[in-house]
Amino acid sequence: MTDFLNRTVDNLRKGPLGPVVQWVEIHPRLSAWLVLALGMVILLVIEARDVGLLPGQWAALIVATVLVAGGCIWIISWEEDEEP
Repeated sequence: MTDFLNRTVDNLRKGPLGPVVQWVEIHPRLSAWLVLALGMVILLVIEARDVGLLPGQWAALIVATVLVAGGCIWIISWEEDEEP
C-alpha cells in the first residue's frame, strides 16, 4: 500500500499538478486550513441558504467559520510538536 501511495505522489509531482503538490508539501498546515475552511464554508452555505441572512451576517459567519477551521488545524498541529 505504501508503494502505491509513493508512486501516486511521484506521478502527481511529475504531472501538471506538480506545483500544487510541491506547495502542499511546503505548506502542509496552510493547505489543510484552506481545504478544511473551504469544506466548512460550503456546508455552511448549503445548510443556511434558506434562513434569510443579510449580507453582513453571511460575511460574519464565513469569517468566523474560516477562523474556526484555522483554530482546528492549529490544535491538531500541537501533536506534531510533542516529543515522544
